[in-house]
Amino acid sequence: MTRAINQAGLDLTKDSEGLRLKTYLCPAGRLTIGYGHTGPNVTDGMVIDEAKAEALLAADLAHAGEGVIKAVKASLNDNQYAALCDFVFNLGAGALAGSTLLKKLNAGAADEFLKWDKATVDGVKKALPGLTKRRAAERTLFLTSEA
Repeated sequence: MTRAINQAGLDLTKDSEGLRLKTYLCPAGRLTIGYGHTGPNVTDGMVIDEAKAEALLAADLAHAGEGVIKAVKASLNDNQYAALCDFVFNLGAGALAGSTLLKKLNAGAADEFLKWDKATVDGVKKALPGLTKRRAAERTLFLTSEA
């Protein structure tokens, strides 16, 4: 069973993705809609409403959560889980599964988030300001203790 993502994690994903109700190409060249939803059900010229965007995001984060639960054996607090769900939502479960971040889920793990700020744009791998900001926010959330 998938764990629910907390409000801080939901806010991080929404803030990082933004809401777009018409399809667009993300920086990596993928057809995208809503809060960063991609996949075979996204078609050029597609338009959705905010309720549909929320539903797609909920399903996408549940899927990301399944990837986190499958990969992570350590105990996670709600903020750590949320930060990792955002990471998997953005990069995919395979990126987490093969990462040093996963291997270092201990005191030094948080800094591994910062290494994942690059994307291939026009055939060149480079740091993107939006990803740099997002990885820093994931790191901060990961290190934030629960109230």
